[in-house]
Amino acid sequence: MRYASVVLAIDPGPEKTAYAAINREDLSVLEFGIKPNEEMLNLVRGFLCDVDVRIEMIASYGMAVGASVFNTCVWIGRFKQVALDSGANSVDTVFRKDVKMCLCGNPRAKDANIRQSIIDRYEGLRGGNVTKKGGMLHKASKDVWAAIGVGITAIEREASECR
Repeated sequence: MRYASVVLAIDPGPEKTAYAAINREDLSVLEFGIKPNEEMLNLVRGFLCDVDVRIEMIASYGMAVGASVFNTCVWIGRFKQVALDSGANSVDTVFRKDVKMCLCGNPRAKDANIRQSIIDRYEGLRGGNVTKKGGMLHKASKDVWAAIGVGITAIEREASECR
């Protein structure tokens, strides 16, 4: 796919990964979904020129973690490498705490708070219910909301508009 001035935001997982392509100019969500990781590698390869890739990064909080966290870390590296090899403008990571602070202004925000902040933001920009049938965010699911949050945070952080 070819888009101009787009952030491809990725919320990686150990087996499946969510993504959202967000237009930098008006924050419109051009497409989103969840794919098995191998398919996601192909999707990243398919995004051409003028794309900035932003990937949610795992942070250590001193807690014990399992194999799925380590597998996710491996996938983060694979997505970064494929994006760089495919000619992305830039590739960077975004921490979850930064998403919470940018969208909610609170490091203790939960997934539901982030989702509601995104909905409120888009309804303010677009008017109407963006999650209803035909709305820009219709059928967005849990991990897709996280990817959208990564994209918005990256765009606003780079424009110094985060709280």
